[in-house]
Amino acid sequence: MRTLFITGGSRGIGAATVEKFRENGYKVIMPSRAEMDLSSPESVKAYFKKNCRLKVDCIVNNAGINPLAAVDELTDKEIFETININLAAPLMVVRALVGQMKKSKYGRIVNIGSIWGVVSKEKRTVYSMTKNGIHGLTNTLAVELGKYNILANTVCPGYTNTELTKKNISAAEAGKIEKEIPVGRFADTGEIAGLIYFLGSEQNTYITGQKIAIDGGFTVK
Repeated sequence: MRTLFITGGSRGIGAATVEKFRENGYKVIMPSRAEMDLSSPESVKAYFKKNCRLKVDCIVNNAGINPLAAVDELTDKEIFETININLAAPLMVVRALVGQMKKSKYGRIVNIGSIWGVVSKEKRTVYSMTKNGIHGLTNTLAVELGKYNILANTVCPGYTNTELTKKNISAAEAGKIEKEIPVGRFADTGEIAGLIYFLGSEQNTYITGQKIAIDGGFTVK
């Protein structure tokens, strides 16, 4: 049985990803915030010190936050918390788990980026910065780990029907955004999860180092 390690797997795209991997026979390790607080490097280190013998086949770095603020209004807390959760923690997760992947000569790493790491929008300074950074991690992992049969890619979801999206975007605003998307609608979480599963499973045998937008054509307009 293969094993998935995922952060942010309790809702939205993460929950759909967990469901997809479980449907295909994977065991899923999904630390809660109480077990591993991604905003705290000390908490991440403590988790892996306690669970130092974990052997996983796929890592999905999904957890992320997106504080919306103009660049001159961002607080220090927002800056460093976003960097820790979106960028530093994924690197620490990979650092902790990749040794066993190298030994087994097999691994798949999927880092979740965003369309705001492909294009950008006002009030997303630190978010876009970290999502561009996460693909820098992907690129280096692809180059460094390919010889071990470890493939790494970035998935960049566009507007997706999640509880958080519905909370943050009114129906009227959603209607306007849909008109900007060539396929005319938001993605379903299962569609994003399907791509993550493909890249994170044995079905993927050669794709590595790629930044793949799944956005209904939004970023190519």
